Amino acid sequence: MLKSFHLVSLGCPKNLVDSEVVYGLLQSHGWKGVDVPEDGDVLLVNTCGFIQPAVEESIEEILHLSGYKQDSPGKKLVVIGCLVQRYRSKLEAELPEVDLFVGTEGVGDIHRLLAELFSKESGERVYLPSPFLMDATLPRSLSTPFFRAWLKITEGCNNHCSYCMIPSIRGSLRSRTIADLVTEAQGLEGRGVVELSLIAQDLTAYGNDFNQQGLLAGLLRQLLDKTSIPWIRLLYLYPSGISDELLHLMAANPRLLPYMDIPLQHISDKVLKGMNRRYTQADIAGLLDRIRAALPEVALRTTFLLGFPGEKAEDVDELVAFLHRARFDHVGVFAYANEEGCPAERMTHQVDEQEKNERMQTVLSVQSAISAENLNRYIGKKEPVLVEGKSRETDLLLEGRTRFQAPEIDGCVLINEGKTSPGEIVEVEITEAQIYDLVGRIT
Repeated sequence: MLKSFHLVSLGCPKNLVDSEVVYGLLQSHGWKGVDVPEDGDVLLVNTCGFIQPAVEESIEEILHLSGYKQDSPGKKLVVIGCLVQRYRSKLEAELPEVDLFVGTEGVGDIHRLLAELFSKESGERVYLPSPFLMDATLPRSLSTPFFRAWLKITEGCNNHCSYCMIPSIRGSLRSRTIADLVTEAQGLEGRGVVELSLIAQDLTAYGNDFNQQGLLAGLLRQLLDKTSIPWIRLLYLYPSGISDELLHLMAANPRLLPYMDIPLQHISDKVLKGMNRRYTQADIAGLLDRIRAALPEVALRTTFLLGFPGEKAEDVDELVAFLHRARFDHVGVFAYANEEGCPAERMTHQVDEQEKNERMQTVLSVQSAISAENLNRYIGKKEPVLVEGKSRETDLLLEGRTRFQAPEIDGCVLINEGKTSPGEIVEVEITEAQIYDLVGRIT
């Protein structure tokens, strides 16, 4: 009898790619994916363990799925991913309802592990193998709409920011080869992908483990040369790694979208030093000038972490003043939280929770006004828009994104006139701007 599985994926797009590989591997080995837990012989949850709220969400999902085992004793519950890699022994002791724990590096072995679980060939409940790096030969079942996909170009990270657990969870930097990434991109293009978003902990570090600096530009040239994917988007660029070579390449090739996601985390030099970020406020100001000189149309996204140990009110004032000068298009704001095992957890001058939230709301309020003003510049312009389908707000509208809006994190374009199909790139005249979204009609 064909065995079935139900998979829940939590966390970031990089985690989602792992889930897509798990899904593809199981399908290729005779398993059937099902949409509801009741129908699954195996219940899988790919967890996130990056920050405490993500840990709590993962535990809640595990406990939720464990409830389905009570009525069906034959069901198996398998937990994979970052949570397992981070909390190994604790989980085994505290979650007896879980049949198997698989770390982040066990993704490529999932079909074998499940076969052993059902045949009872293995008595081990925790599987933490040596480092794994996906490649284009692995089957991958896309969970995104057919016309867009993520391309994960590296695994792990060498930056060692003082607040971040990624190096200890995902290990040191490992880059896929250019040839392998081009092969995967060509396969995705063949499946209808028209927007390819490159992701990593730090795209600019690509190839550093090959002792080749600035290899990202070389990868992009090969993707441009050997595919015809019209939209290639860059996400997660470490500030000090953005080279003039990369900017000139983007300026010369409109298929490399004028959009850059550059997590800054803060502006105060004192706070940046405590975070172990390798740049200063002056470096950031210079970087933004270089980017805008090369790419006048560029949309810039960043993230800030408020309430880091030692942060004072004047540091937040510095950040607010910089926001007014920098005029970012998209900003994510988060409250700092201590993470077990991070150097920042042991730092003095921890900030009160209420103060963190107040500072975060201050920054969000300032940025929302800037975002609204920035969007006004599109009114009256005609922009290429990738149509996603019917609007999430109402079936009476279509929804899409400009080159300046990344999938799932930025605003959208609500289309109130004209007809087209999901996956089409059409010209839209922008007629209205809201705080985060645009409104327009197909011309």
